[in-house]
Amino acid sequence: MAVLHQESVLAMIKEFRRNWHTLCASERTTLCGADAMLLVLQLSMAENNKQRSGEFTVSLSEVLLTWKHLLHEKLNLPVENMEAIDHYEDIRRTYDNFLKSSNMLDLIDVYKKCSVLTSNCENNANISASQLRDFLSGRQSAVDDETDLCVPPSPVSEHWSQDNEKVKFLAKKIIYSYLNLLVNSKDDLALAHILNVPDRGLGREAFTDLKHAAQEKQMSIFLVATSFVRTIQLGGKGYAPSPSDPLRTHIKGLSNFINFIDKLDEILGEISNPSIAGGRILSVIKMQLIKGQDSRDPFYKAVEEVAQDLDLRIKNIINSQEGDEAVSTTDISPARPKSYAINHGTAYCGRDTVKILLVLLDEEAASAPTKNKAELLYDDENTIHHNGNSILTLFRSPIQVNNSLVKPLRERLHRSMEEKKIKMKQTLIRSQFSCTYKDDCLISRNTWNNVNSASKPSCVLHMENDLSEGVNSSVGRPTIGTSSGNVHLDRSKNEKVERKSSSQTGNKSSKRKQVDLDDENILCDNGNEPPQHKNVKIPKTSNDLQNKLHGKPARVAKSNKCTAKDKLITGQTKLTQFFRL
Repeated sequence: MAVLHQESVLAMIKEFRRNWHTLCASERTTLCGADAMLLVLQLSMAENNKQRSGEFTVSLSEVLLTWKHLLHEKLNLPVENMEAIDHYEDIRRTYDNFLKSSNMLDLIDVYKKCSVLTSNCENNANISASQLRDFLSGRQSAVDDETDLCVPPSPVSEHWSQDNEKVKFLAKKIIYSYLNLLVNSKDDLALAHILNVPDRGLGREAFTDLKHAAQEKQMSIFLVATSFVRTIQLGGKGYAPSPSDPLRTHIKGLSNFINFIDKLDEILGEISNPSIAGGRILSVIKMQLIKGQDSRDPFYKAVEEVAQDLDLRIKNIINSQEGDEAVSTTDISPARPKSYAINHGTAYCGRDTVKILLVLLDEEAASAPTKNKAELLYDDENTIHHNGNSILTLFRSPIQVNNSLVKPLRERLHRSMEEKKIKMKQTLIRSQFSCTYKDDCLISRNTWNNVNSASKPSCVLHMENDLSEGVNSSVGRPTIGTSSGNVHLDRSKNEKVERKSSSQTGNKSSKRKQVDLDDENILCDNGNEPPQHKNVKIPKTSNDLQNKLHGKPARVAKSNKCTAKDKLITGQTKLTQFFRL
Protein backbone atom coordinates (compact mmCIF):
# COMPACT_ATOMS: atom_id res chain seq x y z
CA MET A 1 0.00 0.00 0.00
CA ALA A 2 2.83 2.38 0.78
CA VAL A 3 4.40 1.62 -2.60
CA LEU A 4 1.18 2.61 -4.34
CA HIS A 5 1.09 5.92 -2.48
CA GLN A 6 4.73 6.54 -3.36
CA GLU A 7 4.04 5.96 -7.05
CA SER A 8 1.09 8.35 -6.88
CA VAL A 9 3.24 11.03 -5.26
CA LEU A 10 5.91 10.55 -7.91
CA ALA A 11 3.33 10.86 -10.69
CA MET A 12 2.09 14.09 -9.10
CA ILE A 13 5.65 15.47 -9.06
CA LYS A 14 6.17 14.60 -12.74
CA GLU A 15 3.01 16.46 -13.62
CA PHE A 16 4.30 19.45 -11.69
CA ARG A 17 7.59 19.40 -13.61
CA ARG A 18 5.82 19.30 -16.96
CA ASN A 19 3.91 22.49 -16.08
CA TRP A 20 6.48 24.19 -13.90
CA HIS A 21 6.54 27.46 -15.89
CA THR A 22 2.88 28.09 -14.92
CA LEU A 23 3.19 26.86 -11.32
CA CYS A 24 6.47 28.35 -10.04
CA ALA A 25 9.01 31.02 -10.95
CA SER A 26 12.10 28.88 -11.51
CA GLU A 27 12.79 25.52 -13.08
CA ARG A 28 15.49 24.87 -10.48
CA THR A 29 12.99 24.90 -7.62
CA THR A 30 13.60 21.81 -5.53
CA LEU A 31 11.06 19.81 -3.55
CA CYS A 32 11.01 18.90 0.14
CA GLY A 33 10.19 15.35 1.09
CA ALA A 34 8.64 14.31 4.37
CA ASP A 35 11.95 14.33 6.25
CA ALA A 36 12.96 17.76 4.95
CA MET A 37 9.53 19.17 5.84
CA LEU A 38 9.90 17.89 9.39
CA LEU A 39 13.38 19.44 9.71
CA VAL A 40 12.15 22.82 8.45
CA LEU A 41 9.24 22.68 10.89
CA GLN A 42 11.62 21.94 13.76
CA LEU A 43 13.82 24.94 12.85
CA SER A 44 10.77 27.18 12.55
CA MET A 45 9.51 26.19 16.00
CA ALA A 46 12.96 26.66 17.54
CA GLU A 47 13.23 30.10 15.97
CA ASN A 48 9.82 31.04 17.32
CA ASN A 49 10.82 29.87 20.81
CA LYS A 50 14.01 31.90 20.60
CA GLN A 51 12.06 35.06 19.85
CA ARG A 52 9.78 34.47 22.82
CA SER A 53 11.92 32.81 25.48
CA GLY A 54 15.47 33.35 24.16
CA GLU A 55 16.30 29.63 23.74
CA PHE A 56 16.69 28.06 20.30
CA THR A 57 15.27 24.66 21.20
CA VAL A 58 12.11 22.61 20.98
CA SER A 59 11.05 19.23 22.35
CA LEU A 60 10.30 16.19 20.22
CA SER A 61 6.73 15.90 21.49
CA GLU A 62 5.97 19.49 20.49
CA VAL A 63 7.43 18.95 17.03
CA LEU A 64 5.36 15.80 16.41
CA LEU A 65 2.18 17.44 17.68
CA THR A 66 2.70 20.51 15.49
CA TRP A 67 3.63 18.26 12.53
CA LYS A 68 0.29 16.50 12.79
CA HIS A 69 -1.55 19.80 13.04
CA LEU A 70 0.37 21.19 10.03
CA LEU A 71 -0.56 18.26 7.80
CA HIS A 72 -4.26 18.58 8.60
CA GLU A 73 -4.31 22.36 8.32
CA LYS A 74 -2.48 22.60 4.98
CA LEU A 75 -4.49 19.77 3.42
CA ASN A 76 -7.77 21.30 4.67
CA LEU A 77 -8.59 18.24 6.75
CA PRO A 78 -10.64 18.52 9.95
CA VAL A 79 -8.66 19.44 13.06
CA GLU A 80 -11.49 19.45 15.56
CA ASN A 81 -10.27 16.64 17.79
CA MET A 82 -6.68 17.90 17.84
CA GLU A 83 -5.07 20.01 20.53
CA ALA A 84 -4.54 23.68 19.84
CA ILE A 85 -0.95 24.70 19.12
CA ASP A 86 0.37 27.85 20.78
CA HIS A 87 1.51 30.53 18.33
CA TYR A 88 0.79 28.29 15.35
CA GLU A 89 0.33 31.27 13.02
CA ASP A 90 3.86 32.52 13.75
CA ILE A 91 5.29 29.03 13.27
CA ARG A 92 3.48 28.63 9.95
CA ARG A 93 4.70 32.03 8.78
CA THR A 94 8.31 31.19 9.65
CA TYR A 95 7.95 27.82 7.91
CA ASP A 96 6.67 29.38 4.67
CA ASN A 97 9.31 32.10 4.69
CA PHE A 98 12.10 29.54 5.07
CA LEU A 99 10.84 27.54 2.08
CA LYS A 100 10.40 30.67 -0.01
CA SER A 101 13.86 32.04 0.72
CA SER A 102 15.39 28.63 -0.04
CA ASN A 103 13.51 28.31 -3.37
CA MET A 104 11.81 25.12 -2.22
CA LEU A 105 8.29 23.69 -2.20
CA ASP A 106 6.94 20.93 0.02
CA LEU A 107 4.78 18.10 -1.28
CA ILE A 108 1.59 19.68 0.04
CA ASP A 109 2.28 22.85 -1.99
CA VAL A 110 2.89 20.70 -5.07
CA TYR A 111 -0.43 18.93 -4.45
CA LYS A 112 -2.24 22.29 -4.20
CA LYS A 113 -0.60 23.68 -7.34
CA CYS A 114 -1.36 20.59 -9.34
CA SER A 115 -4.99 20.68 -8.23
CA VAL A 116 -5.29 24.15 -9.76
CA LEU A 117 -4.70 22.79 -13.25
CA THR A 118 -8.22 22.32 -14.59
CA SER A 119 -7.17 20.39 -17.63
CA ASN A 120 -5.29 17.75 -15.59
CA CYS A 121 -7.54 17.47 -12.55
CA GLU A 122 -8.72 14.01 -13.48
CA ASN A 123 -5.16 12.78 -13.93
CA ASN A 124 -4.15 14.14 -10.55
CA ALA A 125 -7.15 12.71 -8.73
CA ASN A 126 -5.32 9.40 -8.27
CA ILE A 127 -4.10 10.64 -4.83
CA SER A 128 -6.33 12.27 -2.27
CA ALA A 129 -5.53 14.60 0.61
CA SER A 130 -6.00 11.88 3.21
CA GLN A 131 -3.70 9.53 1.28
CA LEU A 132 -1.03 12.20 1.07
CA ARG A 133 -1.42 12.82 4.80
CA ASP A 134 -0.96 9.13 5.52
CA PHE A 135 2.08 8.99 3.27
CA LEU A 136 3.77 12.01 4.89
CA SER A 137 3.01 10.86 8.42
CA GLY A 138 4.33 7.34 7.70
CA ARG A 139 1.17 5.48 8.65
CA GLN A 140 1.10 3.16 5.67
CA SER A 141 4.72 2.11 6.11
CA ALA A 142 4.03 1.31 9.77
CA VAL A 143 1.05 -0.88 8.79
CA ASP A 144 3.12 -2.69 6.18
CA ASP A 145 5.83 -3.40 8.74
CA GLU A 146 3.30 -4.93 11.13
CA THR A 147 1.76 -7.18 8.47
CA ASP A 148 5.16 -8.25 7.13
CA LEU A 149 5.93 -11.68 8.61
CA CYS A 150 9.58 -12.64 8.78
CA VAL A 151 11.99 -14.55 10.98
CA PRO A 152 13.30 -12.27 13.76
CA PRO A 153 17.04 -11.70 13.36
CA SER A 154 19.63 -12.29 16.07
CA PRO A 155 20.63 -9.31 18.27
CA VAL A 156 24.18 -9.18 16.86
CA SER A 157 23.12 -9.21 13.24
CA GLU A 158 20.32 -6.73 13.95
CA HIS A 159 22.74 -4.27 15.59
CA TRP A 160 25.22 -4.67 12.72
CA SER A 161 22.54 -4.10 10.10
CA GLN A 162 21.23 -1.02 11.92
CA ASP A 163 24.68 0.52 12.00
CA ASN A 164 25.16 -0.13 8.29
CA GLU A 165 21.77 1.39 7.53
CA LYS A 166 22.64 4.50 9.53
CA VAL A 167 25.96 4.96 7.76
CA LYS A 168 24.41 4.36 4.35
CA PHE A 169 21.58 6.79 5.11
CA LEU A 170 24.17 9.38 6.15
CA ALA A 171 26.23 8.92 2.97
CA LYS A 172 23.09 9.12 0.85
CA LYS A 173 21.96 12.32 2.56
CA ILE A 174 25.37 13.97 2.03
CA ILE A 175 25.59 13.13 -1.69
CA TYR A 176 22.00 14.24 -2.30
CA SER A 177 22.74 17.51 -0.46
CA TYR A 178 25.65 18.20 -2.82
CA LEU A 179 23.41 17.59 -5.83
CA ASN A 180 20.67 19.74 -4.28
CA LEU A 181 23.06 22.66 -3.77
CA LEU A 182 24.44 22.22 -7.29
CA VAL A 183 20.94 22.56 -8.74
CA ASN A 184 19.51 25.07 -6.25
CA SER A 185 22.14 27.38 -4.75
CA LYS A 186 19.56 28.93 -2.37
CA ASP A 187 18.95 25.70 -0.48
CA ASP A 188 20.25 26.56 3.02
CA LEU A 189 19.17 23.19 4.42
CA ALA A 190 21.35 21.30 1.93
CA LEU A 191 24.27 23.62 2.61
CA ALA A 192 23.97 22.97 6.34
CA HIS A 193 24.42 19.23 5.70
CA ILE A 194 27.63 19.55 3.63
CA LEU A 195 29.37 22.76 4.69
CA ASN A 196 31.85 20.86 6.86
CA VAL A 197 31.77 17.51 5.01
CA PRO A 198 34.57 16.53 4.74
CA ASP A 199 36.15 18.45 7.60
CA ARG A 200 37.09 21.96 6.45
CA GLY A 201 37.24 23.66 9.84
CA LEU A 202 33.78 25.19 9.27
CA GLY A 203 31.90 24.31 12.44
CA ARG A 204 29.11 26.03 14.32
CA GLU A 205 30.92 29.36 14.56
CA ALA A 206 31.51 29.57 10.80
CA PHE A 207 27.91 28.61 10.02
CA THR A 208 26.62 31.13 12.57
CA ASP A 209 28.71 33.92 11.03
CA LEU A 210 27.43 33.01 7.57
CA LYS A 211 23.85 32.87 8.82
CA HIS A 212 24.07 36.30 10.46
CA ALA A 213 25.65 37.81 7.31
CA ALA A 214 22.89 36.26 5.17
CA GLN A 215 20.20 37.71 7.44
CA GLU A 216 21.75 41.18 7.29
CA LYS A 217 22.14 41.14 3.51
CA GLN A 218 18.90 39.19 2.87
CA MET A 219 20.74 36.65 0.75
CA SER A 220 21.21 32.90 0.80
CA ILE A 221 24.07 31.47 2.85
CA PHE A 222 25.80 30.03 -0.22
CA LEU A 223 25.62 33.34 -2.05
CA VAL A 224 27.12 35.16 0.96
CA ALA A 225 30.02 32.69 1.12
CA THR A 226 30.57 32.92 -2.64
CA SER A 227 30.56 36.72 -2.70
CA PHE A 228 32.98 36.87 0.22
CA VAL A 229 35.45 34.47 -1.39
CA ARG A 230 35.19 36.25 -4.77
CA THR A 231 35.84 39.59 -3.09
CA ILE A 232 38.95 38.23 -1.42
CA GLN A 233 40.24 36.61 -4.61
CA LEU A 234 39.39 39.28 -7.18
CA GLY A 235 38.72 42.50 -5.29
CA GLY A 236 41.31 45.20 -4.70
CA LYS A 237 41.92 47.33 -1.64
CA GLY A 238 38.77 49.35 -2.19
CA TYR A 239 36.55 46.26 -2.48
CA ALA A 240 38.17 43.98 0.09
CA PRO A 241 36.14 43.15 3.21
CA SER A 242 36.95 45.03 6.36
CA PRO A 243 39.57 43.51 8.72
CA SER A 244 36.88 43.19 11.41
CA ASP A 245 34.70 40.94 9.22
CA PRO A 246 34.11 37.70 11.21
CA LEU A 247 34.25 35.65 8.00
CA ARG A 248 37.97 36.43 7.64
CA THR A 249 38.75 33.82 10.30
CA HIS A 250 37.17 31.13 8.06
CA ILE A 251 38.65 32.20 4.73
CA LYS A 252 40.60 28.96 4.24
CA GLY A 253 37.64 26.63 4.77
CA LEU A 254 35.24 28.82 2.77
CA SER A 255 37.67 28.99 -0.15
CA ASN A 256 38.01 25.21 -0.12
CA PHE A 257 34.25 24.75 -0.13
CA ILE A 258 33.54 27.31 -2.88
CA ASN A 259 36.36 25.99 -5.08
CA PHE A 260 34.91 22.48 -4.83
CA ILE A 261 31.42 23.67 -5.84
CA ASP A 262 33.02 25.60 -8.73
CA LYS A 263 34.65 22.39 -9.86
CA LEU A 264 31.26 20.67 -9.96
CA ASP A 265 29.78 23.62 -11.88
CA GLU A 266 32.57 23.38 -14.45
CA ILE A 267 31.76 19.71 -15.05
CA LEU A 268 28.08 20.57 -15.33
CA GLY A 269 28.72 23.29 -17.91
CA GLU A 270 31.49 21.76 -19.99
CA ILE A 271 30.16 18.22 -20.57
CA SER A 272 27.02 18.13 -22.67
CA ASN A 273 26.27 14.42 -22.30
CA PRO A 274 24.11 14.02 -19.15
CA SER A 275 25.23 10.45 -18.53
CA ILE A 276 28.93 11.32 -18.61
CA ALA A 277 28.46 14.58 -16.69
CA GLY A 278 26.37 12.91 -13.99
CA GLY A 279 28.88 10.10 -13.56
CA ARG A 280 31.77 12.57 -13.38
CA ILE A 281 30.01 14.69 -10.77
CA LEU A 282 29.28 11.65 -8.61
CA SER A 283 32.87 10.46 -8.98
CA VAL A 284 34.30 13.83 -7.86
CA ILE A 285 31.97 13.95 -4.83
CA LYS A 286 32.88 10.38 -3.91
CA MET A 287 36.63 11.06 -4.09
CA GLN A 288 36.20 14.17 -1.96
CA LEU A 289 34.30 12.26 0.74
CA ILE A 290 36.56 9.19 0.94
CA LYS A 291 39.82 11.13 0.71
CA GLY A 292 42.03 10.12 3.62
CA GLN A 293 39.55 7.44 4.76
CA ASP A 294 40.40 3.81 5.41
CA SER A 295 39.03 1.44 2.78
CA ARG A 296 37.70 -0.79 5.59
CA ASP A 297 35.73 2.08 7.12
CA PRO A 298 31.93 1.55 6.86
CA PHE A 299 31.50 5.15 5.70
CA TYR A 300 34.00 4.54 2.87
CA LYS A 301 32.06 1.51 1.67
CA ALA A 302 28.71 3.28 2.05
CA VAL A 303 29.85 6.23 -0.09
CA GLU A 304 31.03 3.91 -2.85
CA GLU A 305 27.76 1.96 -2.82
CA VAL A 306 25.58 5.07 -2.89
CA ALA A 307 27.63 6.70 -5.69
CA GLN A 308 27.45 3.55 -7.79
CA ASP A 309 23.71 3.22 -7.21
CA LEU A 310 23.02 6.84 -8.16
CA ASP A 311 25.13 6.53 -11.31
CA LEU A 312 23.06 3.54 -12.36
CA ARG A 313 19.82 5.41 -11.61
CA ILE A 314 20.94 8.36 -13.78
CA LYS A 315 21.52 6.02 -16.72
CA ASN A 316 18.13 4.39 -16.20
CA ILE A 317 16.43 7.83 -16.17
CA ILE A 318 18.13 8.79 -19.43
CA ASN A 319 17.16 5.50 -21.08
CA SER A 320 13.55 5.87 -19.97
CA GLN A 321 13.32 9.42 -21.28
CA GLU A 322 14.69 8.62 -24.73
CA GLY A 323 11.53 6.75 -25.75
CA ASP A 324 9.10 9.09 -24.00
CA GLU A 325 8.60 12.31 -25.94
CA ALA A 326 6.27 13.78 -23.35
CA VAL A 327 8.98 13.68 -20.71
CA SER A 328 11.91 14.66 -22.93
CA THR A 329 10.25 17.76 -24.44
CA THR A 330 9.55 20.84 -22.33
CA ASP A 331 8.32 23.20 -25.09
CA ILE A 332 11.76 24.84 -25.20
CA SER A 333 13.81 24.80 -28.39
CA PRO A 334 17.51 23.90 -27.85
CA ALA A 335 18.54 26.56 -30.38
CA ARG A 336 16.44 29.30 -28.82
CA PRO A 337 15.68 28.90 -25.09
CA LYS A 338 12.78 30.83 -23.65
CA SER A 339 13.12 33.47 -20.92
CA TYR A 340 12.11 31.04 -18.19
CA ALA A 341 14.70 28.42 -19.20
CA ILE A 342 17.54 27.39 -16.93
CA ASN A 343 20.41 29.90 -16.86
CA HIS A 344 17.96 32.48 -18.33
CA GLY A 345 18.97 32.11 -21.97
CA THR A 346 22.72 31.90 -21.40
CA ALA A 347 24.77 28.72 -21.90
CA TYR A 348 22.60 25.84 -23.03
CA CYS A 349 25.25 23.26 -22.24
CA GLY A 350 24.46 21.49 -18.98
CA ARG A 351 20.71 22.04 -19.02
CA ASP A 352 19.96 18.41 -19.86
CA THR A 353 22.16 17.32 -16.98
CA VAL A 354 20.28 19.62 -14.61
CA LYS A 355 16.97 18.14 -15.76
CA ILE A 356 18.25 14.63 -15.06
CA LEU A 357 19.47 15.68 -11.62
CA LEU A 358 16.06 17.23 -10.89
CA VAL A 359 14.35 13.93 -11.73
CA LEU A 360 16.78 12.14 -9.43
CA LEU A 361 16.08 14.60 -6.61
CA ASP A 362 12.31 14.35 -7.17
CA GLU A 363 12.48 10.58 -6.76
CA GLU A 364 14.27 11.08 -3.45
CA ALA A 365 11.62 13.59 -2.31
CA ALA A 366 8.92 11.02 -3.08
CA SER A 367 10.62 8.36 -0.93
CA ALA A 368 9.03 7.10 2.27
CA PRO A 369 9.70 9.12 5.45
CA THR A 370 12.13 8.00 8.14
CA LYS A 371 10.57 5.86 10.84
CA ASN A 372 12.68 7.03 13.77
CA LYS A 373 11.86 10.72 14.12
CA ALA A 374 14.03 11.26 17.19
CA GLU A 375 17.09 9.96 15.36
CA LEU A 376 16.35 12.22 12.41
CA LEU A 377 15.86 15.40 14.45
CA TYR A 378 18.10 15.14 17.50
CA ASP A 379 20.65 12.36 17.17
CA ASP A 380 24.15 13.89 16.96
CA GLU A 381 25.80 10.47 16.90
CA ASN A 382 24.93 10.10 13.21
CA THR A 383 27.21 13.02 12.44
CA ILE A 384 30.37 11.53 13.98
CA HIS A 385 31.58 10.12 10.66
CA HIS A 386 31.62 13.48 8.91
CA ASN A 387 32.63 15.70 11.86
CA GLY A 388 29.40 17.66 12.01
CA ASN A 389 26.36 18.42 14.16
CA SER A 390 22.64 17.89 13.90
CA ILE A 391 20.67 20.52 12.01
CA LEU A 392 19.13 21.96 15.17
CA THR A 393 22.55 22.23 16.86
CA LEU A 394 24.09 23.76 13.75
CA PHE A 395 21.44 26.47 13.38
CA ARG A 396 21.64 27.27 17.09
CA SER A 397 24.16 30.04 17.67
CA PRO A 398 27.01 29.00 19.98
CA ILE A 399 27.12 30.55 23.44
CA GLN A 400 29.20 33.72 23.36
CA VAL A 401 31.74 34.28 26.11
CA ASN A 402 30.90 37.30 28.26
CA ASN A 403 33.32 40.18 27.78
CA SER A 404 33.49 40.74 31.53
CA LEU A 405 35.24 37.38 31.90
CA VAL A 406 37.78 38.19 29.22
CA LYS A 407 38.66 41.69 30.35
CA PRO A 408 40.37 40.80 33.67
CA LEU A 409 42.53 38.26 31.85
CA ARG A 410 43.72 40.93 29.45
CA GLU A 411 44.42 43.26 32.30
CA ARG A 412 46.39 40.62 34.14
CA LEU A 413 48.45 39.82 31.07
CA HIS A 414 49.09 43.50 30.37
CA ARG A 415 50.06 44.10 33.99
CA SER A 416 52.46 41.16 34.04
CA MET A 417 54.11 42.36 30.84
CA GLU A 418 54.58 45.83 32.29
CA GLU A 419 56.10 44.39 35.45
CA LYS A 420 58.53 42.35 33.41
CA LYS A 421 59.58 45.45 31.47
CA ILE A 422 60.20 47.38 34.69
CA LYS A 423 62.26 44.54 36.11
CA MET A 424 64.33 44.40 32.94
CA LYS A 425 65.10 48.11 33.25
CA GLN A 426 65.95 47.98 36.96
CA THR A 427 68.22 44.93 36.99
CA LEU A 428 71.97 45.53 36.69
CA ILE A 429 74.56 43.25 35.19
CA ARG A 430 76.95 42.63 38.06
CA SER A 431 80.49 41.45 37.47
CA GLN A 432 82.71 39.53 39.86
CA PHE A 433 84.10 42.84 41.19
CA SER A 434 80.87 43.69 43.01
CA CYS A 435 82.73 45.80 45.55
CA THR A 436 83.41 48.44 42.90
CA TYR A 437 79.74 49.38 42.58
CA LYS A 438 78.09 52.24 44.39
CA ASP A 439 75.24 50.20 45.90
CA ASP A 440 77.65 47.99 47.87
CA CYS A 441 80.28 50.53 48.99
CA LEU A 442 78.47 53.85 49.38
CA ILE A 443 76.21 54.30 52.41
CA SER A 444 73.67 57.05 52.01
CA ARG A 445 72.96 59.73 54.56
CA ASN A 446 69.45 58.44 55.21
CA THR A 447 70.78 55.00 56.11
CA TRP A 448 73.12 56.52 58.69
CA ASN A 449 70.31 58.53 60.25
CA ASN A 450 67.99 55.48 60.55
CA VAL A 451 70.51 53.36 62.48
CA ASN A 452 70.12 53.38 66.28
CA SER A 453 72.75 55.67 67.82
CA ALA A 454 72.88 53.66 71.07
CA SER A 455 74.45 50.68 69.28
CA LYS A 456 77.33 52.75 67.86
CA PRO A 457 80.56 53.82 69.54
CA SER A 458 81.03 57.45 70.49
CA CYS A 459 83.73 58.03 67.87
CA VAL A 460 81.36 57.05 65.09
CA LEU A 461 78.69 59.43 66.38
CA HIS A 462 81.18 62.33 66.38
CA MET A 463 82.16 61.45 62.80
CA GLU A 464 78.49 61.59 61.73
CA ASN A 465 78.03 65.00 63.33
CA ASP A 466 81.17 66.36 61.66
CA LEU A 467 80.05 64.87 58.36
CA SER A 468 76.62 66.50 58.54
CA GLU A 469 78.13 69.86 59.50
CA GLY A 470 80.59 69.64 56.64
CA VAL A 471 77.83 68.94 54.15
CA ASN A 472 75.84 71.93 55.37
CA SER A 473 78.86 74.23 55.06
CA SER A 474 79.71 72.96 51.56
CA VAL A 475 76.23 73.72 50.32
CA GLY A 476 76.54 77.30 51.61
CA ARG A 477 74.27 77.16 54.66
CA PRO A 478 75.42 78.60 58.04
CA THR A 479 76.97 75.96 60.30
CA ILE A 480 75.63 75.10 63.75
CA GLY A 481 77.40 77.09 66.48
CA THR A 482 79.97 75.00 68.38
CA SER A 483 82.80 75.94 70.78
CA SER A 484 86.48 75.71 69.77
CA GLY A 485 87.15 73.19 72.56
CA ASN A 486 84.67 70.73 71.16
CA VAL A 487 86.16 71.11 67.73
CA HIS A 488 89.69 70.36 69.02
CA LEU A 489 88.38 67.32 70.92
CA ASP A 490 86.74 66.04 67.83
CA ARG A 491 89.89 66.54 65.84
CA SER A 492 92.00 64.62 68.35
CA LYS A 493 89.50 61.76 68.43
CA ASN A 494 89.38 61.61 64.66
CA GLU A 495 93.17 61.55 64.46
CA LYS A 496 93.34 58.70 67.00
CA VAL A 497 90.74 56.70 65.06
CA GLU A 498 92.56 57.23 61.82
CA ARG A 499 95.93 56.23 63.32
CA LYS A 500 94.45 53.02 64.76
CA SER A 501 92.75 52.14 61.50
CA SER A 502 95.90 52.91 59.51
CA SER A 503 98.11 50.79 61.81
CA GLN A 504 95.68 47.81 61.65
CA THR A 505 94.84 47.74 58.01
CA GLY A 506 98.26 48.56 56.51
CA ASN A 507 98.29 47.93 52.81
CA LYS A 508 94.55 47.23 52.67
CA SER A 509 93.76 50.92 53.38
CA SER A 510 95.40 52.03 50.16
CA LYS A 511 93.24 49.65 48.15
CA ARG A 512 90.08 50.87 49.89
CA LYS A 513 91.03 54.47 49.19
CA GLN A 514 91.39 53.59 45.52
CA VAL A 515 87.97 51.97 45.62
CA ASP A 516 86.59 55.18 47.15
CA LEU A 517 88.15 57.17 44.32
CA ASP A 518 86.54 54.85 41.79
CA ASP A 519 83.19 55.24 43.56
CA GLU A 520 83.55 59.03 43.43
CA ASN A 521 84.19 58.80 39.71
CA ILE A 522 81.09 56.65 39.32
CA LEU A 523 79.08 59.19 41.27
CA CYS A 524 80.33 61.94 38.99
CA ASP A 525 79.28 59.98 35.91
CA ASN A 526 75.82 59.14 37.25
CA GLY A 527 73.57 62.18 36.82
CA ASN A 528 70.39 60.62 38.07
CA GLU A 529 71.32 60.75 41.79
CA PRO A 530 70.39 63.78 43.91
CA PRO A 531 73.16 66.34 44.54
CA GLN A 532 73.33 65.65 48.32
CA HIS A 533 74.75 62.17 47.62
CA LYS A 534 77.39 63.52 45.26
CA ASN A 535 78.92 65.84 47.86
CA VAL A 536 78.93 63.30 50.72
CA LYS A 537 82.55 62.30 51.44
CA ILE A 538 84.10 60.67 54.47
CA PRO A 539 86.79 63.10 55.77
CA LYS A 540 90.32 61.74 55.40
CA THR A 541 92.28 64.32 57.45
CA SER A 542 91.58 66.99 60.02
CA ASN A 543 92.58 69.77 57.57
CA ASP A 544 89.75 68.85 55.24
CA LEU A 545 87.31 68.93 58.13
CA GLN A 546 88.61 72.33 59.27
CA ASN A 547 88.18 73.78 55.79
CA LYS A 548 84.61 72.56 55.75
CA LEU A 549 83.90 74.05 59.20
CA HIS A 550 85.26 77.48 58.12
CA GLY A 551 82.80 77.33 55.19
CA LYS A 552 84.81 78.06 52.02
CA PRO A 553 82.50 77.37 49.13
CA ALA A 554 84.97 78.72 46.58
CA ARG A 555 87.55 76.02 47.26
CA VAL A 556 84.83 73.33 47.18
CA ALA A 557 83.73 74.54 43.78
CA LYS A 558 87.33 74.51 42.54
CA SER A 559 87.89 70.99 43.84
CA ASN A 560 84.69 69.83 42.11
CA LYS A 561 85.91 71.32 38.84
CA CYS A 562 89.27 69.63 39.23
CA THR A 563 87.72 66.26 39.94
CA ALA A 564 85.39 66.69 36.97
CA LYS A 565 88.37 67.37 34.71
CA ASP A 566 90.65 64.69 36.19
CA LYS A 567 88.00 61.99 36.64
CA LEU A 568 89.16 58.46 35.99
CA ILE A 569 87.53 55.62 34.15
CA THR A 570 86.26 52.75 36.30
CA GLY A 571 89.18 50.43 37.02
CA GLN A 572 91.83 52.84 35.73
CA THR A 573 93.42 53.27 39.21
CA LYS A 574 93.92 49.53 39.67
CA LEU A 575 95.50 49.17 36.28
CA THR A 576 97.80 52.13 36.94
CA GLN A 577 98.90 50.70 40.29
CA PHE A 578 99.55 47.30 38.69
CA PHE A 579 101.82 48.73 35.99
CA ARG A 580 103.64 50.94 38.52
CA LEU A 581 104.59 47.89 40.52
